[in-house]
Amino acid sequence: MSIYIRPEIEQLKDEFIATRRDIHQHPELGFQEKRTAALVAERLTSYGMEVQTGIGKTGVVGTLTGPQSGPMIALRADMDALPIQETGALEYKSVNDGIMHACGHDGHVAALLGTAKVLSDQRDKLQGSVRFIFQPAEEGEGGAQFMIEDGCLQDVTEIYGLHFWNFQPYGVIGIQSGPVLAAADKFYIRIKGIGGHGAAPQGTVDTIVVGSQLVTALQTIVSRNTNPLESTVVSVGKFEAGSNFNIVADEAHLRGTARAYSEANRQMIKTRMAAIIGGLEQAYGATIELDYEDGYPPTINAESATKKAEIAARKIAGDGVIKPFLTMGGEDFSYYAQKVPGCFIFIGSAPDDQDLMSVPHHSSHFNFDERALLVGASFFVQIVADRLI
Repeated sequence: MSIYIRPEIEQLKDEFIATRRDIHQHPELGFQEKRTAALVAERLTSYGMEVQTGIGKTGVVGTLTGPQSGPMIALRADMDALPIQETGALEYKSVNDGIMHACGHDGHVAALLGTAKVLSDQRDKLQGSVRFIFQPAEEGEGGAQFMIEDGCLQDVTEIYGLHFWNFQPYGVIGIQSGPVLAAADKFYIRIKGIGGHGAAPQGTVDTIVVGSQLVTALQTIVSRNTNPLESTVVSVGKFEAGSNFNIVADEAHLRGTARAYSEANRQMIKTRMAAIIGGLEQAYGATIELDYEDGYPPTINAESATKKAEIAARKIAGDGVIKPFLTMGGEDFSYYAQKVPGCFIFIGSAPDDQDLMSVPHHSSHFNFDERALLVGASFFVQIVADRLI
């Protein structure tokens, strides 16, 4: 497999790495990315483009306009870090206690900033415009929605995003049309019963028994209500009940997540969950309250944008363009893709001396192969060059 790094990107290799390491060392949580946003705004301004700050609270948008009219292509990077204490031994380890870039967003910012610099040097060739979107709060707070509300997609005709992906080796680019990441919902369940002495359970409604039955029954949504060729997940991650070994608990609390690659399955999960809860209420005499919170919708790549992305990617990675390693994770790039044709791709970034998945995303020792920065930026430049130059 041969990898083509565009020459103008290769020349900036040291700058890419230095930028990524600086951002990694100074991580900021969602909607708190003030230092990162200031760095981004300063760089974009120095490249001579129109810059807007405070978009989507702490986001930054840069617009590069060529001398000839044409479509506007948007490129997006997310800026936020995670509330994790970094345990690795990197020389550029986080200096902010309890916060680290454990998912590669520092690399996304660095790659897009380098892309902006390269394209700004070619603005006289542009037959259209490029919108650079630096977004806050992807990790669970839906920063994309706030960016959209503040007009970041105005006049945009198509949008592209990428994720450095430790599930794939360096040099591999994962692309496919259709769903590539799942809807990511949350649920909270409160079970109310009747407490009593553990030695005399008659007359009680034991919420631990009811909750245990509920946990088991919820798994049938995946095993018996979902088409086996489709993907759904229902996971209970927290179960709290009881106060002592000899007391029948009168309340239980469950928290979990539901994931689906389609809106149809997403709605099916909600419907079946409500039906199961209703049945258990009747069977056990408990009162069960469900609070279901919609999270990010599925990330669905438009066929038109995906075809363009694949053409550009093959110029960079050749036969290293494959179907991506998919997970049931969620991404708020999905909101952009609901508004304009979009494609979200996966850049292989597994550290060179590690087995795949040995340095997982959201782990306290997360790191990635920094050569992926050049692959990602080369793709971004290529997709713009193919469309506007």
